[in-house]
Amino acid sequence: MASKFRVAAWVVVGAITGIMATLQVQALARNTVSPLPLEELQQFAAVYGLIKADFFEPVEGKKLIENAINGMVNNLDPHSEYLDKKSFKDFKESTSGKFVGVGIEIAAEDGLVKVVSPIEGSPAARAGIHAGDLITRIDNTAVKGLSLSDAVKLMRGKPGTKVTLTVLRKSENRTLTFTVTRELIQVQSVKGKMIAPGYGWIRITQFQADTLSSFVKKIDALYKEDPNMKGLILDLRNDPGGLLESAVGVASVFLPNDAVIVSTKGQMPEANSTYRNTPSDYMSRPGDNPLDTLPAGVKTVKLVVLINGGSASASEIVTGALQDYKRAVVMGTLSFGKGSVQTVLPLGPDTALKLTTARYYTPNGQSIQGKGITPNYEVDPLESGDPYAALRMREIDYKNQIGTGNESADSKRVEEDVRKQEEARRLLEAELQKDPNKLPKLPEYGSKEDWQVTQAMNYLEGKPVITAKQPASTAKAKTPATSAAASGPKADASGATKSK
Repeated sequence: MASKFRVAAWVVVGAITGIMATLQVQALARNTVSPLPLEELQQFAAVYGLIKADFFEPVEGKKLIENAINGMVNNLDPHSEYLDKKSFKDFKESTSGKFVGVGIEIAAEDGLVKVVSPIEGSPAARAGIHAGDLITRIDNTAVKGLSLSDAVKLMRGKPGTKVTLTVLRKSENRTLTFTVTRELIQVQSVKGKMIAPGYGWIRITQFQADTLSSFVKKIDALYKEDPNMKGLILDLRNDPGGLLESAVGVASVFLPNDAVIVSTKGQMPEANSTYRNTPSDYMSRPGDNPLDTLPAGVKTVKLVVLINGGSASASEIVTGALQDYKRAVVMGTLSFGKGSVQTVLPLGPDTALKLTTARYYTPNGQSIQGKGITPNYEVDPLESGDPYAALRMREIDYKNQIGTGNESADSKRVEEDVRKQEEARRLLEAELQKDPNKLPKLPEYGSKEDWQVTQAMNYLEGKPVITAKQPASTAKAKTPATSAAASGPKADASGATKSK
């Protein structure tokens, strides 16, 4: 029987790369294989032979095969990928939250590498690298045309070694150079505090192997600080994902025993699974259940989940489950919309194939692929709105994203929405070139200036929540008690069965 562990992650590799993916790792064990297309393989062999014989200089056969595999896989969808020896090693390191590098979350943009966010306390953050910076050169190598994996390899290295990053900062319309010393990065995935008497705030930056235990410890600590907890804010903004077991465990903290958290559907039997609030689905190894120490009040405490366009995959799994069961009110902006499952299939001891094998579904059977999770209360990051909205890229913006599986009449509308978003992005970038200081800085998450946290507190305290995308003087306040959108549809925890 194939052994597996499940992940939902940006691949963390000195930088955190890729787009959030729900991932599984399992042994490659198939007794049935589709017949090989003989004519096409003969053509491939002919091309291989011609390149080896006639290219202007010798090319290694191994390099040709790896390039062919990369082309075959990368054209399937945005998240399938061939993992060579180093990429596979980096991938396995990513789930631990420990890696050697500069400490940035990155994504591809216009053939360059875009800094999504520097990790708090990392060498990159200390050097002054900002979210939105475009990396144009790594040491002496131009980034244009490099894959994310290749760019990450250049940024990786031994602790104490240096790497020079050249970045284009569009907001200031200038090029900057940073020399950063690589070091072991330990991503602290959970932090929290009491933000008012009786009200706590907990932020998860990424779902790692130790996230569930850290999350439980933080909740225990907050309840010790104030045993009469009235409300809790779970902050998943810009959380790109992580281990699926951790996501299932975090959702289970707030949901009844055996409640369905997420299900997956795909072509192979192993891709059809249901994950519940049961220790076997959120603990990778037998042992003491970390949820056993939780205070009873956490099951009923008033709960708000904060999300935005950077909340993807594992964070969407948690949000979708809590919203479907009406256990929490979701607040913020539309999530990323990463609802596909990648299975990492080892091809040997050192290489693997990360392949999209399924879509995942919330407890109510909803696919969020390409759509994202709509908050119950739409609240912008600033009182005046979301000045960065046009710059945000979501799953739907990828031309080869796999869709929900139910596209028909909506396809033209989706294409039009994507076209409008691309046009808005182009216009805003043109404006930024004229006025680099056009956009205001966003406040630190969890600070007193954090507008979305302020509105979450308003909800928890029974006060009106300002949801409109205009200044507060003209914005429309929504009172929790009268809002029809204050909760999602009810899910029946007893109505689903687990596929074997």
